[in-house]
Amino acid sequence: MALGKYAPLHRGHQLVIETALSEMDETVVIVYDAPETTSVPLAVRSGWIRALYPSVRVIEAWDGPNEVGYTPELMRTHERYVIDALGIGGITHFYSSEPYGDHMSRALGAIDRRVDEARRRVPVSARDVRRDPCAHREYVHPLVYRDLIVNVALLGAPSSGKTTLAERLARELDTQWMPEYGREYWEKHQVDRRLDPNQLVEIAEGHLEREDALLTQSNRYLFTDTNALTTVTFARYYHGTVSPRLAELADRAARRYDLTFVCDIDVPYDDTWDRSGEVNRAAFQRQVIGDLNERKAPFIMLRGTLDERVARVRAVLNRFSKYTNVLEVLEDAER
Repeated sequence: MALGKYAPLHRGHQLVIETALSEMDETVVIVYDAPETTSVPLAVRSGWIRALYPSVRVIEAWDGPNEVGYTPELMRTHERYVIDALGIGGITHFYSSEPYGDHMSRALGAIDRRVDEARRRVPVSARDVRRDPCAHREYVHPLVYRDLIVNVALLGAPSSGKTTLAERLARELDTQWMPEYGREYWEKHQVDRRLDPNQLVEIAEGHLEREDALLTQSNRYLFTDTNALTTVTFARYYHGTVSPRLAELADRAARRYDLTFVCDIDVPYDDTWDRSGEVNRAAFQRQVIGDLNERKAPFIMLRGTLDERVARVRAVLNRFSKYTNVLEVLEDAER
């Protein structure tokens, strides 16, 4: 058995779990809620372990003790919680890399199995990762790391300034941005300025694949230029219908992003050959906003110059952290 906050799960935690799996017939991992330590929900943290180690029995400790330490009272509190509240028994080996392995193993009547307690094999702590995930990225599994990045979607009609804004934000915040894959795909595959419905699905799927890769390379934020919601709007505009697969990808996109900004069309229209005119830009913008409203997906409008838009986004980011309520952030900004 092992226990912890896994806030976040890192290679040191994985070494402990993998050692237990290699030595034991069955492995149990208890994950504490720990709201005082991390905003990452317990379900997300336990989900990492379930995804990486399907054979592990994961127990979510929603009402576990919040205080940690080595006073007799605190040690007994944790012991009684594990044994009495969670009903844990029959443990033969207790795995950890911390001093609490001593008292927990004695309370459980188990062998105290310490793994890399000196942190020589994996020289990192969860506190290090929380402080600067990017600097310690090599010690965090990609599945976990991408869940630590604030993924920011920039939506809006063609020629509304999304690409320019994404590039600028990524440069200023020393991170990555996800270019609009649909534009690249369109330039390679369009016939008479059109794509068929199956090709629009390929755009949405290819975009997600590239976006997932960039999440693992980003520093705190990823700025994503459009997503499947935009592709759906093109499908309706050109074909009058949306394929089931594209609709599914759009539904996922409506829930995928931590923040969504919509760039207004109060900027000069760039009338390039691949675009269909300023009148269509206005109609497209209404569809983008209407789709978000229909899905009840929260978004923030960006207006004005590039500098004003950048300032607005950064003001929101300064108040926002992943897994927090964006409405509370906006309320704070209005005070």
